[in-house]
Amino acid sequence: MQYKSLNQSSLPSWLPQSSVLEKYLRMVKIDFKKSQLLPSQARVITASVFAVVLSLLADAACVKVAERLFPSTVGFAHFRFFDYASLTIVGVVGACVGWYILLQISSQPKWVYFRSALLATLVLYLPDLWIWAIQHEQLKAVLALMVMHLLIAFVTYNCMVRLAPVKKVVVGNPVFGEEKIKADMDC
Repeated sequence: MQYKSLNQSSLPSWLPQSSVLEKYLRMVKIDFKKSQLLPSQARVITASVFAVVLSLLADAACVKVAERLFPSTVGFAHFRFFDYASLTIVGVVGACVGWYILLQISSQPKWVYFRSALLATLVLYLPDLWIWAIQHEQLKAVLALMVMHLLIAFVTYNCMVRLAPVKKVVVGNPVFGEEKIKADMDC
């Protein structure tokens, strides 16, 4: 049995060698081990394009529903297509790049990505609350923005983990019917 000496670390050499940092990264499942079978770059790019397009469609649908349900929100500045589309594209592309990076640095990327999407959504609620509390915009319109953030997170997460998933591993001998499929079930 091998024991790790106190001054050995599993952190890459470019990171500061710190036991606190190492414990934290281990806790959030950043272990600098690639996922076993990565999706191709073409799949990641395709999933990213789907995520952007579907997120923009979800945004537009959310705006239409909000304006239909709450006519007083018609003309709300943040309901203009170019206003929300530019922010949506930047955010979704960032999330897609995040998925690709997680595939490189975590052996459990779905687990990390799901929690990161939740955290990012909560953080993105802060500007919405600022718009409501400081700029005194209508609560109905601000709630629609918050729903938009939730929809974008849902769409982006599902596009990335379903269209560019960590591939399944076949264990055993498929010729003799002994194969067992082990899916990436780390979420």
